[in-house]
Order: sequence, then structure tokens, then C-alpha cells
Amino acid sequence: MKHFALKSKNVIVAGQMKAAVIEVKGELIAAIHAYDQLLECQIQDFGELVIMPGLVDSHVHINEPGRTEWEGFNTATQAAAAGGITALVDMPLNCIPVTTTKAAFQEKLDSVDDKLWVDCGFWGGVIPQNIDDLDDLLNAGVLGVKSFLIDSGIAEFPPVEAKDMRAAMPILAKHDVPYLIHAELDCGGFHDVEITKEYNSFLASRPKSWENNAISLMVDMARESKAKGDNCKVHIVHLSSDEALATIEQAKSEGLRFTAETCPHYLTIASESIPDGKTLFKCCPPIRENKNREHLWQAITDGRLDFIVSDHSPCTPELKHIDTGDIEKAWGGISALQFGISLIWTEAKERGFTLVDIARLMSAETAKFAGLDSVKGEIKVGNHADFLVFDPNVQFTITNEMIKHRHNITPYVGRKVTGQVEHTFVRGHHVYQQDQFINAPVGRPLLKGQL
Repeated sequence: MKHFALKSKNVIVAGQMKAAVIEVKGELIAAIHAYDQLLECQIQDFGELVIMPGLVDSHVHINEPGRTEWEGFNTATQAAAAGGITALVDMPLNCIPVTTTKAAFQEKLDSVDDKLWVDCGFWGGVIPQNIDDLDDLLNAGVLGVKSFLIDSGIAEFPPVEAKDMRAAMPILAKHDVPYLIHAELDCGGFHDVEITKEYNSFLASRPKSWENNAISLMVDMARESKAKGDNCKVHIVHLSSDEALATIEQAKSEGLRFTAETCPHYLTIASESIPDGKTLFKCCPPIRENKNREHLWQAITDGRLDFIVSDHSPCTPELKHIDTGDIEKAWGGISALQFGISLIWTEAKERGFTLVDIARLMSAETAKFAGLDSVKGEIKVGNHADFLVFDPNVQFTITNEMIKHRHNITPYVGRKVTGQVEHTFVRGHHVYQQDQFINAPVGRPLLKGQL
């Protein structure tokens, strides 16, 4: 059995930063000792570098099987490891088949063998056609399910209506898993907007009202579920509209099991700074104005927004129409999986956040949300020995060459950031060290009921 320890003057334990030694036996954290404790095992001393709990990213599109030319488990989980992410949860669409049945889920599980550099959970999907399959899908080990209220861009993953959600929510409540919602409602009135190479034309075509109305609908659905005695967990993915924050706050104040996330691109980019014809910035819902961005930061500060995840949504460079600058035709999605903590830390430290806050927002809360907090999300005895070693002061500029996900494109190329992941450990295995991957993939599937 592997037996070693990590040591630093800056370890994030129990919501505080302190000097400590973390003892690891096998794949678990065996003990947390005082900084000067002597042990009968090898101790790796990281000096002033920060040892943080491995990040948990609960919103990643990997697209395997079926669209591995977009991304795959090997490259996506390498990028995750390079970004200090030790567990992620894969989304149910953009792969073929979409993860809406037990059989499709088994196809996905069969495709991950020897490809996972970090641990990986899976979301299933709810579409109008699969309500009768939900029990089997959830019993197979998905951590929860996702629906779209608007066209997903994938024909096999159509949007749901209220009647579909009414049928699904009692089943989800019985399994006590979250219902993730892509919250945009096509309310019409904007189909005559001509989308040109100007980013603002795309922004005008997907107004805040689409998000606001969708989130109001979901609060109504959550109220109805609670009144019936189910009280299904409802979660809004990738929030971009600041106007919906009051609705979310109201839902929380009523005691509904209602949560919401946002992403680095909504917190670090403002629409005013997006050059025209730069399709790499296209995502849905869109990146909005700087004032909106500042309001999202306020909501992260006061808890109206629960956590930060990547929504890594890659595709081929051809589908991004990079050369033509055709925003209307370009696939919507931001690729930046490995840079999340650096992007967020660069902005957050200027706003008074600490790395303890970042660990909560990008690890503890995401682990709890995905039902992984019995083993992930914090440095505590009995948890998986998942760590990232972070230099909070080093600065670097993001380049295409350093990208680990499949296609070396991201809207962040040329951006200077502060804070770098130096090492990543997954269940005690040292998998990443200063731009190098170590040994072989050690990640494993994380299935509900089998953690």
C-alpha cells in the first residue's frame, strides 16, 4: 500500500489556510498532522506553495463516444489534470448516443477504459421520449439529469416542456438527484435580428429575457414539486443574466431546493471587449456586458450563485468557423478546461477573495452538488487523496501551445493570468507535474451508489 505525505506552510483544511502535513495511505487521506510532525514515510515538502483540495468540475462536455473528433476522455481528462481538476462530471449530450437510456450510458462507460486521467461522474438526460427510462438510467449510476428548455443544437436531445418536467420530477426526487436545466426559453421576437460578424448582433439575438423567463418557469416548477411533497432539486446551469438573480434569491428564501452556477467566461470576459468576427467567444447563453459581469461577481460573493464550473464545450476548429468569422454558423461553446482556476483567481483576488473561497466555490460546493462529497471536495481524513499544488503568485500568458484539450483553441489565448497549477494528485497518484503527465491514466468512473 502506498504510504507518503505532503507538506506545506499553506494547506487548505476545514475552511482555513494553515501549515500542515497530509498523510496518505493507499488512495485516501489517513491523517492531517501539525507542520513539524515527523513520520515514518517519505514527506514531499512544497514549501510556500498552496496545497488545495482537487477541484471538482461538474459541467464538462467530453463528447465520447460518437463525436471524439470534437473531444475525448483522454484529452479532456488530461486538460482537467493540468487545471488541478481531480474529478469532473460529463454532460449527456454532444456524444452519440446521447446519455438518455441505460444502454447508452453503458456505451459511454465502455468507452472510458484506460482513458481517464482524473475521476469522472456522469449526468444523464431528460428528453420528452425517455421519461419511462429514467428509473433504469438513474439506477445505473448517473449522478443526476439535465434538460434543455430550448433547442440544444443536437437533434437527438430535444427540449422539454412543462408537462415533461412534471412527469420527470417525482422520479428525480425519489432518487434525490439534481435536475440540471439549460435555462433559455425562445420567447420569439428576436428571429429577425440579423447576426453579422459583430458580436453585439449575436448578443441581441439571445436577450436576457430568454433566461429570465426560463428561470421563472423553473421556480414555478420547483414550487409545484414542493407543494406535491416531492421537492425536487432544481439547478440552473451556466447563468449569464444578472436580471435572473433576484428570482433565484427568492427561490432560495422560500426553502426551495434551488441552486445556480456560473462559469469563468461570464466572470472574466465582457461583451464590450469581444472583437467582431471572433467566433471562439460564442456560447449560449451569451457573454454579456461588463456591468452584468460585475453583478455576477456580487452574486458569487453573497451566495446567490452557488459555485463556478467550466462548461467546457469543445468542437472542431472547422465547426467554429474561425476563418470566416461567421458567428451565426459557428458552434456555441467555450473551450478552457485547464485554465479555470488561473482565470478565476486572477479576477477573484482583486475582489478580496482568498484561495479558501476558491476551494469552496470550485471544489467543496461542486462535490456536494454532484453527490460526491463523501469522498471529494475537501482535504479531510477518509476522503480521496485528491490535491492540487498551486503557486498563487506566478504569472503566465495563455498560448495555443500549452493547451491540453484536443483542439488547441480557446478565446483566452494572449491573456495574462496569475496563479498556476504545479502538481495534481488523484487518489494519491501523482498524475501531473509542471506541464508533464506522469505514468498512465488512473481515473475511474464515479457512479451513484458506488463511491
